[in-house]
Amino acid sequence: MKNYFIIVFFLLPLYLISQTRKGKVVRVADGDTITILDSTNTQLRVRLYGVDAPEKGQDFSNVAKQFISDLCFSKIVSIDIKDIDRYGRTVGIVWTADSTNLNLELLRSGLAWHYKIFDNSDDFAQAEHLARINKVGLWREPNAAPPWEFRRKK
Repeated sequence: MKNYFIIVFFLLPLYLISQTRKGKVVRVADGDTITILDSTNTQLRVRLYGVDAPEKGQDFSNVAKQFISDLCFSKIVSIDIKDIDRYGRTVGIVWTADSTNLNLELLRSGLAWHYKIFDNSDDFAQAEHLARINKVGLWREPNAAPPWEFRRKK
């Protein structure tokens, strides 16, 4: 039993990382979390890697959710798996069939922060920077509070 515990909780996440999964988006929970149904009818909750969209109750949370929904709901997407988070969600980069990177599009549209604590991508940093200087999306707000600060206050 002890060996099983080691395999499931320590080695399985390592196996899942660096994999690609494909499935139909069956739920958009918020601006940075979706659920896919893969070819084995297994649901997989996916947290978009490297971005943090506004939380429910924050300005632009519904806009970010609708944006992601418009791009991927009921469509087939591919997930480049990067990690498993502390809530058991798969963390990855989400690609649509036409090769649109949802994570990057959220940043370009000014609907998320680049989550620099977990990602140091120049593409993501540049996308957020351009959205900020062009005052796109939530960057029109002079005091847009990052989701991690909003969560801390709860």
